[in-house]
Amino acid sequence: MKLSVLDQSLARSADAPEQALQESLEMARYCEALGYGRFWVSEHHAFPSVAGSAPEVLLAALGAATSKIRLGSGGIMLPHYSAYKIAEVFSLLANLYPGRIDLGVGRAPGADMSTAVALATDGRPKFERFPQLVEALSDYLWNPAAKPLVSPRPPPGLPLWMLGSSPDSAVLAARRGLPYNLGLFINPQAAAELVHLYKAHFTPSELQHEPYAIVTTSVFCADDEVRAKALQLTFDLNFYRFVTGQSDGQSLTPEQALAWPIGPREEAFIASRNRNRAVGTPAQVRSQLLALADRYAADEIMVVSNMYYLEDRKRCFELLRSQFD
Repeated sequence: MKLSVLDQSLARSADAPEQALQESLEMARYCEALGYGRFWVSEHHAFPSVAGSAPEVLLAALGAATSKIRLGSGGIMLPHYSAYKIAEVFSLLANLYPGRIDLGVGRAPGADMSTAVALATDGRPKFERFPQLVEALSDYLWNPAAKPLVSPRPPPGLPLWMLGSSPDSAVLAARRGLPYNLGLFINPQAAAELVHLYKAHFTPSELQHEPYAIVTTSVFCADDEVRAKALQLTFDLNFYRFVTGQSDGQSLTPEQALAWPIGPREEAFIASRNRNRAVGTPAQVRSQLLALADRYAADEIMVVSNMYYLEDRKRCFELLRSQFD
């Protein structure tokens, strides 16, 4: 099983972004040493506990901090931007770090709609134009005759990935002959049929002769099951408090989460997130991930592990890697 990593630069509090970003750099170096194939970073806006609002900037720092692991965007929210500008940015990154850059794009806002409006240069987000933006971006990256010229020129073979969790994204990836990344960590209810739909409708392209699907899921792996479940509960409660406006950017510690009074709303929210993730000891997580990969016909599993403490995250990826050597 091929394993890779998605990092979201989560801050423990709204006033600690420096620490979150330094931990992302440390995790990239650590995952490279462990032998992971990719390290991607996400794009979110107006989230007080998320420092990763500009993946293209973070990728430049990650490239300088590592030497061989592939680095990518998981992903660039393309409707906010000019396709030409994204082609320039990732061409520059790919020339800085040859053979190591993946460009993943998605349609989701990565923010609430008021923030999406603020990101749009004319106040009009271009979500309905996403297929056209993908087409234009592909042309800028791979067509030497495309105008205007992208400078520096994109190196041959710079991959463009389609991210999503809906039938629309799966079909668009298939029709354009792109590799596909299904975000189960965003939508745990996404059906396994999405990857099968993608593979059934795949049209080979010049760069991608066969379909290739990554499934990205949440993992909480620890030396014992009790610790793993405590770390999962901590993230779930912090996420619930954020989406319900209760957190003020301040995260609960695992110790606080274990003592938190959990009511019916919290229980229902946690239950809705429990599907299609892996929690437990290394052996339990291995079994869960293999079953998920089989169910979703995944060619690769990408892991996101939003644990409160850096050392728990490092231990999670160490234990996970040991199960798939």
